[in-house]
Amino acid sequence: MTAPVLDQNLLAGNPKRRNKEKTVGAIFTVAAGLSLVVSLLIVGSLVFKAGSFLGDLINPPEDALAETRDGMISLSNLWSEQWAPRFMQFDIKTLLVASIIVTIVAMAVAGPIGLGAAIYLSEYASPRVRRILKPVLEVLAGIPSVVLGFFALRWIGPNVVANMFESAGNQSLLAAGLGVGLLTIPLVASISEDAMRSVPNALREASAGLGARKFTTSTKIVLPAAVSGLVAAFIVATSRAIGETMVVFLAAGGSGNSAQFTLSPLDRGATMTAAMASQASGTDGTIVETAFNSLFFVGAVLFVITLTLNVIADRFVRRVRQQY
Repeated sequence: MTAPVLDQNLLAGNPKRRNKEKTVGAIFTVAAGLSLVVSLLIVGSLVFKAGSFLGDLINPPEDALAETRDGMISLSNLWSEQWAPRFMQFDIKTLLVASIIVTIVAMAVAGPIGLGAAIYLSEYASPRVRRILKPVLEVLAGIPSVVLGFFALRWIGPNVVANMFESAGNQSLLAAGLGVGLLTIPLVASISEDAMRSVPNALREASAGLGARKFTTSTKIVLPAAVSGLVAAFIVATSRAIGETMVVFLAAGGSGNSAQFTLSPLDRGATMTAAMASQASGTDGTIVETAFNSLFFVGAVLFVITLTLNVIADRFVRRVRQQY
């Protein structure tokens, strides 16, 4: 008995469905390609404008020379004592150090609190409590940063920082760091809790079977097993803290048009994002092109920092990731 011959047209399905699937696939392909094009345009704009800025420092244009105090600008202006674009002072370390200070303070707040909240939600909270607290925590992540910026300006600065340190004013890098820390707590807690919840219960049960307490199981078993997700959470939170604008713009007290170099978190200062926002909001035609292009140079430096953090985190996560 011969086997029946299958028609390939029957296996291909309905022509209308095939056409619909091709159309949907084409739409998704265009969407993916559009996102790639937009990303390349953004990076290209940063690179081009940053290159123009560095070129102006090497070969200063006449309008830039007219705006300086002494009539001389060069690459040495990138390493001076202040960030003052309108006077052709582009000390990048002023913004970089201020950004690092704010980020360290923010992660010192968000790291322990966010991780502690994640451990509680994952290991200690009952299902009912978790169903209530987890959405609340995620809602906190949706609070506009400008609201937390005003909170840091009107309450954290005068009531916390100024009371703890007499030399500190209402606006300081420390106040901005505390505000950014509050902003990133929900991010650390949410991602860390998801990573810990993904650890199989078999590991917890095995640890309990050996007589380990819940605290020991949480710290010695669950945390090491979820280390890849925890590292991802901290890297995402760090990138968020470095890129935060409104909180530091309001609470740090530094002007993007003029900021002095400082190593003290009790002083006023301007981070990279705050300097960009402050200077861009004041570009009313009175600023020369060289100073305006310095915004793109700062943006390019910020992009390199965040890209480096993500690459390092990706390599680390790939190395320590455990699949169950």
